Amino acid sequence: MNTDLDQALSNILKSAIGARAMPATLSDDTPLLGAIPELDSMALLAVLTRIEDDYECSIGDDDVSAADFATFGTLKAFVAGVVDPDAVPDGSANS
Repeated sequence: MNTDLDQALSNILKSAIGARAMPATLSDDTPLLGAIPELDSMALLAVLTRIEDDYECSIGDDDVSAADFATFGTLKAFVAGVVDPDAVPDGSANS
């Protein structure tokens, strides 16, 4: 991981699924939904809520799909598409 967004999303995922469920490394190709049993519907809701809180944005039901959680890269692309680039936290908050 090499960006603030990578670190921030890693922290969000870790808080939603727990450190033990986190993959050893995260790259854009790391599979998420369907590959991590702990990433269930409740965890997805926690991730989306945390993104909304941390990035001060609103994500509508029609704005998100399972494909957005397919890999770490698709999740990053989704977040980059719904947030203001200047709002990316430095990755240190809420960890």
